[in-house]
Amino acid sequence: MAQVRILWADDEIDLLKPHVLFLEQKGYEVVTVNNGTEAVEFSGEQHFDIVFLDENMPGLSGLETLQKVKAQDPTVPVIMITKSEEEHIMEEAIGSKISDYLIKPVNPNQILLSIKKNLDKNRLVSEKTSSGYQRDFQQIGMQLMNRLDAGEWLEMYKKLVYWNLELDSSDDTAMTEVFAMQKNDANNQFVRFIKDHYIDWLHGSEDAPVMSHTLMKERVKPIIEAEQEAPVFLFLIDNLRFDQWKVLQPRISELFRVENESLFYSILPTATQYARNALFAGLMPSEIERLYPHLWVHENEDGSKNNHEETLLAHNLKRLGMDIRFSYNKVTNLNAGKRLLDNFNELRGNRLNVVVYNFVDMLSHARTEMEVIKELADDASAYRSLTLSWFEHSPLLDMMRKAAESGARVIITTDHGTVGVEDPVKVVGDRNTNSNLRYKLGRNLDYNPKEVFEVNEPGDAFLPKVNVSTRYIFATGSDFFVYPNNYNHFVNYFRNTFQHGGVSMEEMLIPFVELSSR
Repeated sequence: MAQVRILWADDEIDLLKPHVLFLEQKGYEVVTVNNGTEAVEFSGEQHFDIVFLDENMPGLSGLETLQKVKAQDPTVPVIMITKSEEEHIMEEAIGSKISDYLIKPVNPNQILLSIKKNLDKNRLVSEKTSSGYQRDFQQIGMQLMNRLDAGEWLEMYKKLVYWNLELDSSDDTAMTEVFAMQKNDANNQFVRFIKDHYIDWLHGSEDAPVMSHTLMKERVKPIIEAEQEAPVFLFLIDNLRFDQWKVLQPRISELFRVENESLFYSILPTATQYARNALFAGLMPSEIERLYPHLWVHENEDGSKNNHEETLLAHNLKRLGMDIRFSYNKVTNLNAGKRLLDNFNELRGNRLNVVVYNFVDMLSHARTEMEVIKELADDASAYRSLTLSWFEHSPLLDMMRKAAESGARVIITTDHGTVGVEDPVKVVGDRNTNSNLRYKLGRNLDYNPKEVFEVNEPGDAFLPKVNVSTRYIFATGSDFFVYPNNYNHFVNYFRNTFQHGGVSMEEMLIPFVELSSR
């Protein structure tokens, strides 16, 4: 490894000779100057890994030197050292993007710590992350061997997402591969859990968790009833996984306090037509079809499958005894987002404002169909990064800023998640079989029952029955359905894309976050 080079500018640099010798004994090369002008000249002519600047130098001051050094090399870490503790000096230095701020007198260990914090941070964090996951690895493995209940699976998934994000910033590829294997094992265990319990939950078992069709009653209604003054904004971001929420959280936390961060279970299929209609209706799909046949559009029928969410929500609120003024808006493109933002003040008089934002869903589809998006979001980490980049430049962030300014209570949630698919599973169906890669319904499906979660009687899962012999099958883990004809073409086309509709933690365990304005 190349020797670290340090530039240290201080008009009393001779008095700091012991500090310089200490650093040189630690293996650092230290170049010293006693004024800002020389510091600027040296930094322009030579490469330095880090710069220490005295704030109060005669001639070119520390702050002026800082600006000139940063103009030459914006990436170099600069540590400001000063005798003054005046707030405006600290603020000006921080505003000029210093990397650290030390108050004189400083001892050698303070200097060493600052160097390590700024130069060795990534390596130290990576090592700490790897050792932390190594300690947790065995505990997670032992937990997975136990019979986790619905609540424990939510906590398990939170823990796995935590380590997934932590290992994102690690250079330890071996540990990342170990984690990928453990997460895959967890998904396999989760699939078995869902097969054993899902149908019972829908039929009223006592251990049933909050699910799509009970979310409005169990989670949203209490929040609205508790907020007698401020409006409640429910932002439903279609396709938002829990890990994507976690990368958005720091940005959103600048505007809001996170009062409660939880997960709930999406119903099956984990697809918009089913999960989102169920969420707003407070009913399972077959119940919507029975009670409101004119509001349910079957898979084999033309037209949008989610055009009646506002009406279903109105019926649900009425059944819940909530005679309140509410709005419903769906944003499917940038212009729609800007129009809603322009009219945002009109929403403040409502007790509940629902905003459905479709970008993340569109991003997952575009990633499948457009090569340039696939290259930008090559894996889950890049997919998260792209989601954050979109959010930071979207009208949605501006809407949330206005909601925060109005003192509103805000909910962020979704209808289902997505999962990266890798392994093809062959299925044969007739021409009426739906096209989704993660679930199929039809009357003449041919498949290996061991490779899927099958529902032979749709009524058991409260799913619509198109004809007398309709059955549903769901892909599990990272599997996706492929027809035998043109098999290799479709395998190559859809492998490593993000899909939804089936059974996985990523699709079924989804965020529900309560926020209050700062």
